[in-house]
Amino acid sequence: MALELSEIFETPRDIVRSRIRWMARWSRRLLMTVEHHLEKRRSRRTLSELTDDELCDVGLTRAQARAETSKSWFWS
Repeated sequence: MALELSEIFETPRDIVRSRIRWMARWSRRLLMTVEHHLEKRRSRRTLSELTDDELCDVGLTRAQARAETSKSWFWS
């Protein structure tokens, strides 16, 4: 069975499309991961700005808040 000209040229296009979809999924995952880490950083910054009374309302001590805010914003 001979391949038609359209079938020959369709295969590389499909490969490119699948590669682009893969890159889009990977990029979305990367962005979601960075967003997650930035949100943790914002939360820790907010936690560090709370007063002792506000920390008590949340159920944390100043030492616990300090331990949390001293963590790396990206790795933990």
